[in-house]
Amino acid sequence: MKLAIDGMGGDNAPKAVVEGVLLALDEFPNIEIQLYGNQRELQPLLKEHSRLQVIHCEEVVEAEDDPARAVRRKKDSSMARMLEAVNEGRADACLSAGNTGALMAGGLFKVGRIEGVSRPALATTLPTIDGKGFLMLDLGANADAKPENLVQYAIMGNIYAKKVRGIDNPRIGLLNIGTEEKKGNDLTKSVFGLLKEADLNFVGNVEARDLLENVADVVVTDGFTGNMVLKTIEGTAGALMSMIKDVFMASGKTKIGALLVKGEMKGLKSKLDYSEHGGAALFGLQAPVVKAHGSSNARAIYNAIRQASIMVEHNVTDVIKTTIADNPVQQ
Repeated sequence: MKLAIDGMGGDNAPKAVVEGVLLALDEFPNIEIQLYGNQRELQPLLKEHSRLQVIHCEEVVEAEDDPARAVRRKKDSSMARMLEAVNEGRADACLSAGNTGALMAGGLFKVGRIEGVSRPALATTLPTIDGKGFLMLDLGANADAKPENLVQYAIMGNIYAKKVRGIDNPRIGLLNIGTEEKKGNDLTKSVFGLLKEADLNFVGNVEARDLLENVADVVVTDGFTGNMVLKTIEGTAGALMSMIKDVFMASGKTKIGALLVKGEMKGLKSKLDYSEHGGAALFGLQAPVVKAHGSSNARAIYNAIRQASIMVEHNVTDVIKTTIADNPVQQ
C-alpha cells in the first residue's frame, strides 16, 4: 500500500508530519510512504527507512493562498505533486494538513470525482460521551446542497461506517432543528422522505444538542451547517478544558486535587479530541484523500495515516463506486 503525504502542510509542518510518518511506519508494516516537500527541511528530521521515499518539491501551498489557484499554479508544490501521484496511480491515497480549500479543489480536479457522485463531501469522526464517536458529513466541501446530495452523503457515510469503523448496521441521522418528521426547512423535509425510502438504517431527524449522546453513527447535513457544528464542538471542547484548568489552578487545595485526577483529565482531553479518530476524508473521489487538522501534532498525523490505510485496505472507494452505480439518485 502506497500513501502520498504532504510534508509541508499544516501549522506544525514539517516536524509534526515527519514524526507522525515515522510512527506510522513503525506501526504498520504494510505501508510505503512517499513524503513530498523541501528535502533541505525534511532530511534533518528523518531517519533512513526502507519504506520511506522523499520527493523534493520547491513550492508550498500556504494557508492564505487562493484555493482555486493554489494547486493549479503551484505545480511543484508538495500538495500538487502528492495529488498527481494518486491521479497517476503511483499512490493509493494521499494526506495533507495544509490548506483545506486547496486540497478539496485539487482533489476534485486532479484525483477526480466518482461517476454518479454529484458533489463530494468532507467527513470526519467526532467524539461522543461513550467514546464511540459518530461520522458527520458534509463539513464544508459544499456550502449549499440539494436533497440528492445529502442522500449520497448518507450512502457514502454508511459505507465508511461499515468498512472503516466496523459498524454492522450504521444508524443514519439527519441533522435538524427537531426530531419530528415535518420539522425543518425545505431541504431537510425533502431529504427526510428520500432517506426513508433508501436502503439504509435511517433513524430520523437528530438535534445538534444530542449529537454527543451517540444518537446516530452517521449524521448528514449541508456543508454550511456542518462546518458551523464542527467548529462549535471544537471551540466548546477547548473552552471546557480551559475552564477546568482554571478551576484546578485557582488555589493550593485545587492544585492538589488536580494532581490526584491528572490521569483522568488526560483521558477526558483525549476523548474530546476528534483528531484521535483520524482526519477528515473527502468522500466521492476516485481515491482516498484525507485532510488532517491544520494544527495536527505527530499523533494526529499518525491517526490520519491509519485512517487512510484502512480506507485503502477495505476498498472504500470501490465500494462507493459500485453502490452509487447500483443506486442512482434522481438529479
